[in-house]
Amino acid sequence: MNILFYDAKAYDKLSFENALSAFPEISVEFVASDLDSRTAALAEGFDAVCAFVSSDASAGALRILHKKGVRLLLLRCAGFNNVDLEEAKKLGIRVMRVPGYSPEAVAEHAMALALACNRRLCKAYNKVRENDFSLNGLMGFNFYEKKAGIIGTGKIGAAMARICHGFGMKVMAYDVYQNPSLEGIVTYVTLEELLSESDLISLHCPLTDDTYHLINLDTIKKMKDGCILVNTSRGALVKTADLIEGIRMRKFAGVGLDVYEEETNNVFEDRSDEILEHSTTARLLSFPNVIITSHQGFFTREALSSIAETTLQNAMDYLQGRASQNDV
Repeated sequence: MNILFYDAKAYDKLSFENALSAFPEISVEFVASDLDSRTAALAEGFDAVCAFVSSDASAGALRILHKKGVRLLLLRCAGFNNVDLEEAKKLGIRVMRVPGYSPEAVAEHAMALALACNRRLCKAYNKVRENDFSLNGLMGFNFYEKKAGIIGTGKIGAAMARICHGFGMKVMAYDVYQNPSLEGIVTYVTLEELLSESDLISLHCPLTDDTYHLINLDTIKKMKDGCILVNTSRGALVKTADLIEGIRMRKFAGVGLDVYEEETNNVFEDRSDEILEHSTTARLLSFPNVIITSHQGFFTREALSSIAETTLQNAMDYLQGRASQNDV
C-alpha cells in the first residue's frame, strides 16, 4: 500500500519512519502541502492519503482523491469535522482516525496552561529577565479545594479530571454521557451549575453542531468572576469575539488556549501584516492574562509514536479487510 502523507513536518516524518519497520507492506511519501481541493491531485497513484485535523477533506477534495484512485483517508488525529463524511461514504472512501493517542499529553498541557495563567508565569519570566524581582501583578490563587469544571469527560477530559482531583480540587463535570471510570472523582452537574461555580473551566469535548460556540457571551456571563478558562480541544468551541468581550469585562483571571477558531486558516502563515493585525487570534494576544500556545498539547514523544503506530495499523486493517473501532 502506498500512502501520501499531507502536511508533513520533520517530527511526523521521524515518528512514522520509525514505526514503518513493523509494517513492511506499507510505503509512505511525505509532502509539505496540506490537503485541499488544489493539492488533492497530488495523490494520483496512491492507495491512501494521510491528513490532519486542519486538512480540507470537503466534498470537492474527496471527489478529486476518488478520481485519482484513493479509497482510504487516514486521519492522524481524533477530530473529523473537517471531513465530508456523507460524500466519503457516497464515493466509497473509508475514513479512519486515531481516537485516543495520548490523553495524558493533552490533559497535562491543559493543566500547564491553567497553572501558567494562575501564577502569571509568562509575566514573571519576563520581569525576572529584566532584573525585576518584584511581585507586583503576580498574585494567583490556590487550586487546592477550589472547583474545577470539566466539560467533556472522554479520555482527555477524564485525564484532566484526575489531574485536578490530584491537586485537591473539587471536580465537577458536564457531559451528555457520564464516564463510569470517574465515579468518586467527579460530580456530574448541569452546564449552568458548572459555569457559575467553577474556578477553573477546561474544555474537552468534540466539535459538533451542538458544541459549536458553546462558549459565547451568554455562557461567559454565567461564569464565576475571576475564573480561568482553558481550551485544548477545538477552537470553534469558543466564539472568539465574545471571548474578547468577556476579557474586556474582566470576567477571567486568565485564559489559556492551545486551539483557536482561525487555526485552520493558518492565520500566522502567509498572511499580510494588515490581515494579521485584524485577526481575532492576534487581538487575543494583546491581553496580558491570555496565554496562547501553538496546538502543542499532543506534542510529546509518546503521543507521536502512538499516532504513527495506530495510523499504520489502520492502514493494515483496511488492507486486510478488517473492521476497526477506529472507523469514522
